Amino acid sequence: MADPKKRADLVDPSSLAALGRIEVIARWVVEGFLMGLHKSPRKGFSVEFAEHRSYQPGDDLRYLDWRVVARADKWLIKQFEEETNLRATVVLDVSKSMHWTGSPERITKLAYAERVAAAVAWLLLRQRDAVGLIRFDDQVRTVIPPRARSVQWRRIIDALDDPGAGKGSDGPGALMQAARMITRPGMVVVISDLLVNEDEMQSAIATLRAIGHDVTVLHIMDPAERDLGVARSEADLVDTETSQVVNAMVSEMRPAYRDTVLAAIEEWRGRCAASGASYEVVYTDQPYGIGLRRAFASRQALP
Repeated sequence: MADPKKRADLVDPSSLAALGRIEVIARWVVEGFLMGLHKSPRKGFSVEFAEHRSYQPGDDLRYLDWRVVARADKWLIKQFEEETNLRATVVLDVSKSMHWTGSPERITKLAYAERVAAAVAWLLLRQRDAVGLIRFDDQVRTVIPPRARSVQWRRIIDALDDPGAGKGSDGPGALMQAARMITRPGMVVVISDLLVNEDEMQSAIATLRAIGHDVTVLHIMDPAERDLGVARSEADLVDTETSQVVNAMVSEMRPAYRDTVLAAIEEWRGRCAASGASYEVVYTDQPYGIGLRRAFASRQALP
């Protein structure tokens, strides 16, 4: 059990998992994250004029546009759209590969990613931003449009409990869904192990950036994926999404494997940079606050 006196964003993820419920962990993580930043900027709501419509009996006369009445003798009511500081969507990969862990002492990539998603959502809602959620595997499984209302938190948490059903990862399709959901420039946070088609994913990210969205990619990895953490000298390596099996001499291939993984990480970093997106690798043995701080601390309006 995590020490309640210690900042939860700096506690081992597996220890925090003993607390159980995602929303409890997410709130603790965000409290610690904001404590580490020393200040949480609080920004208020404003109201943005949307359009006119014809006056109807019973309408509140406070919203009658008297200037139009005086100038054109038309009785028009002003309609407003609630404007938040930001509209954001968290795009979460729930495909088969995300259900994996390299050690029984660590939580799965998906369990880690779900808590990161919940923490990001809670952080944005605390700042009175609108946030939504998309979950995907080989198809889009969940779509919750961005809202800043208090009930949004419960909708997101309930959705995180839904299972994914597919093996593959249609990340590009999920990003295009996010683009359709956010009608003005906002933020998209992608949380995935990025076992997807690289070219299609980069193209989707570039499309989001081209229409004005700020994109942050959180690349979730288990340390065993980076280091080939297999104790045996020979093992069958199984692709969890395609079920393809490859027999390998682990001791012989480990150095080359690690170099290949590090090269892949740098390739993703370069692809995201070329598309104008932020990119961070987040390992599932790291406290949540480390990845959150690297990804979002620079966005905070610190004094």
